[in-house]
Amino acid sequence: MKALICSEFGSTQDLTLEERDDLEPGAGEVLIDVKAAGVNFPDILTVEGKYQFKPPLPFIPGTEVSGVVSKIGDGVTTRKVGDEVVGMVQMGGFASQAVTSEFTTFLKGASMSFEQAAGFAVTYGTSYYALKQKAQLKAGEVVLVLGAAGGVGIATIQIAKAMGATVIAAASTEDKLDFACEAGADMRINYATEDLKEKVKELTKGKGADVIYDPVGGDFSEQAFRAIAWNGRFLVIGFASGPIPKMPLNLALLKGASMVGVFWGAWSARDPKNSQQNFKELVQMIDRGEFTPLVTEVYSLHDHSAAFGSIAERRAKGKVILAMD
Repeated sequence: MKALICSEFGSTQDLTLEERDDLEPGAGEVLIDVKAAGVNFPDILTVEGKYQFKPPLPFIPGTEVSGVVSKIGDGVTTRKVGDEVVGMVQMGGFASQAVTSEFTTFLKGASMSFEQAAGFAVTYGTSYYALKQKAQLKAGEVVLVLGAAGGVGIATIQIAKAMGATVIAAASTEDKLDFACEAGADMRINYATEDLKEKVKELTKGKGADVIYDPVGGDFSEQAFRAIAWNGRFLVIGFASGPIPKMPLNLALLKGASMVGVFWGAWSARDPKNSQQNFKELVQMIDRGEFTPLVTEVYSLHDHSAAFGSIAERRAKGKVILAMD
């Protein structure tokens, strides 16, 4: 099989494309012939040795794939050879084969391409879990999405709209905001040129945002929290900007608000039954035409450096995919 190999922690430019032995599924596992794999910001952090999980060297990065089940291990009951699936792997996604538990796969859905499916698991899984389980979002509430044009930002906009919310998109350029509004956002804030707190207050007629979705971190987190509504929920998704913000906890007290950590991967591993249910509901939304997963950039495995560069330099809008040659 072909695989991207990380031999030492450092730049994604140092990854090498190599031939490795074909894989075999163990008991309870399935072998997937990978058609496409999603690229996420944590993949870059993992290669750099900066992520909270540091795999032993050497390793194959990548955590979400789509493809066709080609073999099943002993005891597998929910999947069969020929199933078109989306799969989550702890590591090993950037390769032409991947092995994972049958319970970390789900059926692709008839309306999705392999490229769309490959960019679906982490971004849409994270966003739906954040809005459904952690924020307990209700129809009619206002959701503020920071980093709105990125992969998880776009997924959050689409899912929040499908759940009946009003969405405010916040991003750093007008081009990114145009893209977020095309995905369904109702209102927009350019936080490079506008005061984030004051603009949220203006757009919500002084009430503030009921739910704040923050995958960015840095300086804008506190500004956003200061614009939260009474009994609001601030969702901590990640820190794509780099710095981890230090938040004054008195803000949570004064607003009766909650700051909620969202670690979808850990929850999915601990609660696979409800994780599977979430994915079934998401696929149903897509099949009903409520939204379509947005893939904006597809690269070959040989061109992986360009794919990582698009995300690292924060040029990407929507989802970036590696297609197997």
